[in-house]
Amino acid sequence: MVEQSNWMRQVEADPGHSHWYVERFRAMARAGDDLAGEARLVDAMAPRGAHILDAGCGPGRLGGYLAACGHRVVGVDVDPTLIEAAEQDHPGPRWLVGDLAELDLPAHGIIEPFDIIVSAGNVMTFLAPSTRVPVLTRLLAHLKEDGRAVIGFGAGRDYEFSEFLADAAHAGFATDLLLSAWDVRPFTEDSEFLVALLRPS
Repeated sequence: MVEQSNWMRQVEADPGHSHWYVERFRAMARAGDDLAGEARLVDAMAPRGAHILDAGCGPGRLGGYLAACGHRVVGVDVDPTLIEAAEQDHPGPRWLVGDLAELDLPAHGIIEPFDIIVSAGNVMTFLAPSTRVPVLTRLLAHLKEDGRAVIGFGAGRDYEFSEFLADAAHAGFATDLLLSAWDVRPFTEDSEFLVALLRPS
């Protein structure tokens, strides 16, 4: 049995947490905040009409933007409340409830591997530690041979950047580029954020 994610533990402790999270981003969107920085980087990397997996998609802001750019998007999240919000706010992509540690999209009829897999919003830090390598392994299994994964999260969340990069290598990824922000700033030893561009090794 897969260990429960830190996110779902939070939801269990506070049943209103998911609704708060959804409303937070809806309020930011209404205020005109820029919520598409991650998606713009992914769009710049992707061929037109790319097949993109939004892994840990939350309420769908990235996948929705990428679908509006003409990409074929599948979003997966463990939280049904977030998937429901994604379906309401961002029609177009295919949204699925699922645990990334057990990701098996061919079982949902999605056979084609992905050009790009994106995991933003600190998703990696919400995973149970025992599932980090299995999640990375499952992501790699859904990626094209020449595809790339883009994974970003902040420091101070009980997952050291060096540990993540070691886990990614263990799962079969090679590192193409490390950035310290989604706006393509270079990564340094004292960076407070990591955006890792990975490919199959």
